[in-house]
Amino acid sequence: MRPNLKERPCKWCKTPYTPRTGLQSVCGITCALAQSKAKSAAVAQKEADRRHRERKLALKPRAKWLQEAQQAVNAWVRLRDSGPCISCQRHHDGQYHAGHYRSVGAMPSLRFNTWNIHKQCSACNNHLSGALIDYRVNLIHKIGQARVDWLEGPQETKSMDIWYLRRIKSVFAKRARHITRLRGIT
Repeated sequence: MRPNLKERPCKWCKTPYTPRTGLQSVCGITCALAQSKAKSAAVAQKEADRRHRERKLALKPRAKWLQEAQQAVNAWVRLRDSGPCISCQRHHDGQYHAGHYRSVGAMPSLRFNTWNIHKQCSACNNHLSGALIDYRVNLIHKIGQARVDWLEGPQETKSMDIWYLRRIKSVFAKRARHITRLRGIT
């Protein structure tokens, strides 16, 4: 016994029809073929878009990946450190940076090390060259003498290939989104 189905509009041509089964969504074979062609064209377009995105990513230079990874880490550090500037210990309405204790030029291997990067006001970071004496004193209070000694010691050089930089960007962007979600920041 067939269920008594109500008349409804065809999903393709919008003309009213009475379906033979509950799964029928178009009025006939013509509309079914047209809908099938449209769906396969949409799938092909999605695949072409995916290949285009992959080619575009492959052309992005390492320097661009390095910049994007650093931006993601810096954004996370500014969200992580909700307190005052690491150097001057002041709260103010000005701009905050993610200041490195050991500079990127002096120690590139510590560029993304989270012990080395802390929230710092723009005045201390730019105009006082990081205010390193105060930075060190407050850093010892924050992370401990052993970690500061490790930061000041010799470091192994790291190979920062594109895969590593993509991973850093992805991980820290995800961490920043998580903090933002927890704090309800829009």
